[in-house]
Amino acid sequence: MINPGHNQLSIVRQCELLNLSRATYYRDTEWTDESEENLNLMRLIDEEYTRHPFYGSRKMRDYLRRNGYQVNRKRIQRLMRKMGLKSVAPGPNTSKPQPEHKVYPYLLYGLEINRANQVWCTDITYSVPGAQGKHGCLNEPRVYLKYANELASAETFVSMPGCAGI
Repeated sequence: MINPGHNQLSIVRQCELLNLSRATYYRDTEWTDESEENLNLMRLIDEEYTRHPFYGSRKMRDYLRRNGYQVNRKRIQRLMRKMGLKSVAPGPNTSKPQPEHKVYPYLLYGLEINRANQVWCTDITYSVPGAQGKHGCLNEPRVYLKYANELASAETFVSMPGCAGI
């Protein structure tokens, strides 16, 4: 579209005729600054990122070194940043609570726990009905959830001191 070696029209005039900002023209030439070796590395990084999107610069560097490329981490960081790639792994501060999330009260506050099996606790963070469990049973997560619900609704559980209103 734009011919930088044109004898009669400057780049500025060609951009005006195409209704294109000069910044857009110069931005498109950004990839020509990279060497052939870097372009090859970028292709390899892209392929591995497609297979493992949780790889950051360290894992990507290790992958390339295993394949015989002598690269350092800063080079991989620069190329990934240029390609717009970022690991999907959780970053720092993942334990900070979000203000819009509900905070549940601690129901055992003030209760003296002085014998075995006085208080039980469970945490079901992720259960997909019909998913295959670790023993090969298709209904395993569903059975576990059903058992936990029956235990939670048992009359003896609700009648325990300190558990009223659950």
